Amino acid sequence: MRSPILQSATKYLLPILLLFSFFLLLRGHYYPGGGFVGGLVASIAFVLHSFANGTEATMKILRRKPLSLIPIGLGVSTVSMTAPMLFGLPPMTGLWFEEPIPVIGMIGSSLFFDLGVYLVVIGVILTILFTISLNNLTEKD
Repeated sequence: MRSPILQSATKYLLPILLLFSFFLLLRGHYYPGGGFVGGLVASIAFVLHSFANGTEATMKILRRKPLSLIPIGLGVSTVSMTAPMLFGLPPMTGLWFEEPIPVIGMIGSSLFFDLGVYLVVIGVILTILFTISLNNLTEKD
């Protein structure tokens, strides 16, 4: 039986936790945080929603399998890591835009690397947990 209190709380916690995870992602190249920690917080938000509403309902919110986030994240990280080589620089050299963007600050290749890590972490954690959850549901039936 699902808890109506947890279901009600999750309606508010999911967007707040996702916003906080995005904040951690953006903050990562200046202060502690980044793609890994932001991805963990985003994963926790979806797992909490899954506990309250069921894995199927959470999968409907995601609109695609979390497994598809892994190659996208790896691609974004790889491109950000190898892009400096196009300018004759060593791999993983930071490339930065000239002007800071309001609220976000300076944007550079490290942010895109963190974004890739963010997507990989969400994809891996949700794939593992949802696979275990769905397997447990089929075993009980």
